[in-house]
Amino acid sequence: MNELSGVLFYLIGVNIFTYILMGMDKQKAIKKKYRIPERTFWLLSLLGGALGVLIGMKAFRHKTNHKSFQYGAPILLIVNIVCFVYLFFYMS
Repeated sequence: MNELSGVLFYLIGVNIFTYILMGMDKQKAIKKKYRIPERTFWLLSLLGGALGVLIGMKAFRHKTNHKSFQYGAPILLIVNIVCFVYLFFYMS
């Protein structure tokens, strides 16, 4: 059970971090400053942060016109959930 709580803390952390980065990138976009590369958001989504991307998209109205984010982030969220469920049953 200890490993499972570690995975849960990791997922919470990576999603909070991704959400914060979405907000920072939105502010940089408004100020026309150097932006966080999209590949960073994709990598974080692959590593479990897809929920943070989706919530950040809604909260900050950021990257909502990008078709790749509109469709890719929900798909990666499903992949994240499937992986977590697999780990939950595999580790318990």
